Amino acid sequence: PSPKKSGANNPSQCPVRPAYAMVAPGIVLFDDVDAEHWAKRIIRNSNREIITSQTGEAMRKVAFICVHNSCRSQIAEALGKHLRGTDFDFYSAGVETKPQINQDAVRLMRELYGIDMEKTQYSKLISDIPKPDIAISMGCDVGCPYIGKAFDDNWNLSDPTGQNDEAFITVIRHIEENIMKL
Repeated sequence: PSPKKSGANNPSQCPVRPAYAMVAPGIVLFDDVDAEHWAKRIIRNSNREIITSQTGEAMRKVAFICVHNSCRSQIAEALGKHLRGTDFDFYSAGVETKPQINQDAVRLMRELYGIDMEKTQYSKLISDIPKPDIAISMGCDVGCPYIGKAFDDNWNLSDPTGQNDEAFITVIRHIEENIMKL
């Protein structure tokens, strides 16, 4: 018999159900979005595949690429995970980073979808994410970065940075439509 764990690590002594359950060696089911997010991050950092429960196949990696990875690509990553997170593994990146995600984008995503992008996302370089199966440019109005491969699609979205909420919402809705077509 294995030794019993004590305290909060022992489910029998913990008043709250654990956020995950080991169902078989190497297979974990999550019922908490934050726990699932951090586990996926650990798996990604170890260069292992994330397997979808629907098909048992490795999830295809979709990367949304912008120059600064601070607005459109961050919105796309958040919406991708929110709307199609069981179908694809979503990332965003750029050739430069910003100290924070565009605050208008953060506010509107919270208001429109209840998504707190600052809780699970940050500005990343292309070299910080796994090699994508599908690479999508957000639009080249601020320059098209070279990512080591051809883009699979260019969504030609205008950068709403510095514009009013209506411009942001238009871009957000176009991103949502495009993600649903993946």
